[in-house]
Amino acid sequence: MSKKLARSTDDAWIAGVCGGIAAYTGSNPNLIRLLAAVLTILGFGSVVIVYVLLWVLMPKQQPPGVQTITHQPPAA
Repeated sequence: MSKKLARSTDDAWIAGVCGGIAAYTGSNPNLIRLLAAVLTILGFGSVVIVYVLLWVLMPKQQPPGVQTITHQPPAA
């Protein structure tokens, strides 16, 4: 099973972006949140823009055991 970058549904404070990044990298989500907050406070306002972009672009994590069903047209 391949690892996919997705927003966390069970470790989310705002949108699950930091939790998803932490799950993907195997790091502590609070460390990712702290890093994002510090960079934002130090004047790197682009962190907020990147966060919002990731919020929009990253898919939401599927709960364990749930599979996405896609419609396939009948064979001719």
